[in-house]
Amino acid sequence: MSIRRICKYGEKILEKKTRRVDFAKLKSELPVLIADMFETMDAVKGLGLSANQVGLNLRLAVVKIKRENDADLNLVLINPELVESSGTMYEEEGCLSFPGLFASIKRFSKVKVRALNERGLPIEINAEGLFARALQHELDHLDGIVFTSRLSFASRLKVKPALFRLKKQWKKIDESKISSRE
Repeated sequence: MSIRRICKYGEKILEKKTRRVDFAKLKSELPVLIADMFETMDAVKGLGLSANQVGLNLRLAVVKIKRENDADLNLVLINPELVESSGTMYEEEGCLSFPGLFASIKRFSKVKVRALNERGLPIEINAEGLFARALQHELDHLDGIVFTSRLSFASRLKVKPALFRLKKQWKKIDESKISSRE
């Protein structure tokens, strides 16, 4: 297992819709890739990470949900699709591809997502609140949509100076240099 470098805002792979995973073809490679994605996400204390954020054109994401009085839920989503949504929430969100930038984003408060799990079996997830927001955020990544694209035009203008300033710092960040023991 290894920590991978996370692609930052401005890198073209973040703006491309990812290709569907052929589970049968990638079955032998997926366990290492998924372990690397969880390790990378954990190293930077994230909630979710999509394959294109680590430079791979694959419709694959991982999400970790903290549960009270229970073990964390590690979720693997292969070829996920949003099949139902309802309600609205407007909360502050961040992104591992935009370290240090946070903005209020409008999302559905409840969602249903269908995907394959790490064994290639179909799963259906009903989520609300933070869990629903994390799923939508990762699905957006897989569709080539970065979270700042969800901002109103006026809000995008407000964050533009911060983006310009932070983008210079982001060029120096390479998560793969983080020790997995940290």
